[in-house]
Amino acid sequence: MPRRLPRSLPTALLTGALLAAGTGIAPVAAHAAVPQRTAAAVAAAAGPCKSTADPQAAKRLGNGITAALRGRTGTESVAVYDRKRGITCWVGSSRRYDSASVVKATILGALLRKVVDQKRKMTAKEKSLAHKMITRSDNAAASTLWKSVGRTRMQRFLTQANMRQTRLGPGGYWGLTQITAYDEIQLLSRLTKRNALLPDKARAYALGLMNSVVSSQRWGTPTGRPSGATWHVKNGWLPRHGKYWRVHSIGAFTGRGHDYMIVVLTQNTPSMKYGVASIERVATAVHRGLNPGMRSMTSQSVPDATWEVSDGSVPPNV
Repeated sequence: MPRRLPRSLPTALLTGALLAAGTGIAPVAAHAAVPQRTAAAVAAAAGPCKSTADPQAAKRLGNGITAALRGRTGTESVAVYDRKRGITCWVGSSRRYDSASVVKATILGALLRKVVDQKRKMTAKEKSLAHKMITRSDNAAASTLWKSVGRTRMQRFLTQANMRQTRLGPGGYWGLTQITAYDEIQLLSRLTKRNALLPDKARAYALGLMNSVVSSQRWGTPTGRPSGATWHVKNGWLPRHGKYWRVHSIGAFTGRGHDYMIVVLTQNTPSMKYGVASIERVATAVHRGLNPGMRSMTSQSVPDATWEVSDGSVPPNV
């Protein structure tokens, strides 16, 4: 039986899924990058952005993303969804990455759904742990919530959110959860619009935490955002085996007519600083492409003293 498609995303996003439904191919496979080619080459060949309502804006945005990726070292995946303009962009969006601390946003979503299922309010302890996990990227808090929510509920949340490409990390290694840019857009889309999975109050709570991360962790997708846009972000940064980083950023932008999401995942970058720079090149291109002529709020981040130190989502010897 063909997989049921989510109603929260537009027809443009689902076109590839509909074409694949009759063949048994997973919906996100239609957006997969050719493994032998760089992300920039794939984007340049096909044009990464599509929109029935505003094809010119999509083309402009796609050109900006392609230019931002050109010449970068490592592997990048990009996904953009502008709900208002009906624009979607996909570059290597089904490629899996070690999640690092980005998975904490999913842990939070699963926790909020657990509370709904149990028809109760969050406990003071849960609120404290969630606040630490998202705003400070606290790993002990994440581990406690990962365990208390449990793998069964985590998997159920992934299924309900249509995050079918995500694979939970083994045992307690939540930082080794395998994520895709496509699935992270699925998560952000459910945090930013009314839906049956997460009630309005739960969504507002999650977005509030993602708008309250400490200043040293506000790099990535918020860079270059237009003045007046409210940002919501969760980042992850992880070296594996003492070298080559995975650096990720997921962000949603709302308020004053804005309603869009950006996901940039990277791996095999030579340093955290380099990975952040790659993400912020893409983010700036997206913000400019979606908001031509608008004044940007932020410029590229200045490296913080904590950079080049793992987020601790995976022990160094694993």
